[in-house]
Amino acid sequence: MPGILTVAMKHTNHEKVLRALAAEYERRSPRSAAANREALKYMVDGGSHTLRLIRPFPPRIASASGAYVTDEDGHRILDFWQGHYANVLGHNPVELTEPLARAFASGSGLQTGFTDTLQVEVAELACRLTGSERVRFTSSGSLATMYAVLLARGFTGRDLVMKVGGGWHGGQPWGLVGVELKEGDHASYQHAESKGLPGAVAEEVICTRYNDTAMLERLFAEHGGRIACFILEPVIGSGGFLPGDPAYLAAARRLATQHGSLLIFDEVIAGFRFRAGSASALYGIQPDLATFAKAMGGGMPVAAVAGRADVMALAGRGGSVKFSGGTYSCHPASMLAARTMMRHLAAHEAEIYPRINSLGAAARKTVEEALRAEGFPARLTGHPNPAIRGSSVGAVVFPYNGSAEISSPEQVRDPETCDVELVDTVLQLAMLLEDVHVTHGLGGLSTAHTEGDVARLGEACRAAARRIRAAR
Repeated sequence: MPGILTVAMKHTNHEKVLRALAAEYERRSPRSAAANREALKYMVDGGSHTLRLIRPFPPRIASASGAYVTDEDGHRILDFWQGHYANVLGHNPVELTEPLARAFASGSGLQTGFTDTLQVEVAELACRLTGSERVRFTSSGSLATMYAVLLARGFTGRDLVMKVGGGWHGGQPWGLVGVELKEGDHASYQHAESKGLPGAVAEEVICTRYNDTAMLERLFAEHGGRIACFILEPVIGSGGFLPGDPAYLAAARRLATQHGSLLIFDEVIAGFRFRAGSASALYGIQPDLATFAKAMGGGMPVAAVAGRADVMALAGRGGSVKFSGGTYSCHPASMLAARTMMRHLAAHEAEIYPRINSLGAAARKTVEEALRAEGFPARLTGHPNPAIRGSSVGAVVFPYNGSAEISSPEQVRDPETCDVELVDTVLQLAMLLEDVHVTHGLGGLSTAHTEGDVARLGEACRAAARRIRAAR
């Protein structure tokens, strides 16, 4: 009943609810449904990025501005996905679109295949704002993390890569181990996620538990002499928007140094999301290498590997690591967007981050209270900690044990611990029927969002919960 908090039940079958929601969704979105049928004729599953392919079909977006997107059926959808969390300023902000439009109008912006001074300006900004000595650009977060691991293995001459179970470091060989929890009596992240990987890759990746210092110390004691690097997110993304415990990250820095391993911070999501620069600075930690993307370019494809000069030198002429770039590395339009975005964030840091952090706190509180008021025992992640003093991200968790501490992906992604399908599939579809798009139950806030949008989010959560309950 509404207003009464019910206990989440394990292994709830959501098929009936999903059928009812899908039928209603198809009735109200005929143009997107038709576009999906056409897409299926030519594209695998109708698209090229799995997370965008909402079941039974995704809304086909015709335009996007600020906090909203509009689909082919004319629905104006309040969006908390925001370009994979890249859009700190919202969709298509004039701060970026206007300089890009001027560049294209003046005869620049597409790939020339030459270097220019813009690259130097972006490199100086990136190094200064992240505390790095050298930087090299590429075009995606996946490539950045792959090159960072290559550099670490090449620099140390070691083969083992340690990562956090549940952490996503892109679709590259060492990133495709330990992403999804393998169900069973002894649920584990220690397995390959894809066929086609060389057998040695899975054997060369060690998964550890986020925020578990004791386990980290044990694994370094056992394998330290072979560990090339420990790659982790200071605020883990797909594993539940959980900030790293300061003591845990300090231990990671200490143990990596002690054992001659490199510490890599994957800041593809965290970089420029919590401050105008690296999140590592909030912890007072300087990793050996770090990767950046997403918010750095404000919606344009740009990524970077940055870090120690002696390690990065392996990518140079005469170096032993083939990090030689690609056709779209330092793409002129992407470089212009990155320079514009980083300058804007740095110049307005004192206004932007308190605002989006305040909206994030309000959104987390609003979503949790709205779902609980309708009898759904939600817990929100993404809360600040002593290092990350404010947060503009969050995710919903429906734990079976409502009092359990949530500090690692095991508590967020294990179907034995919480109702994962209710969040990732059922709630997302029910919210779309309210013209609100969330990822993992919430997502990220931008400067384009307002207090009114947060209030609307809460209303949509209550309506979605009632819709789910009625369909059971």
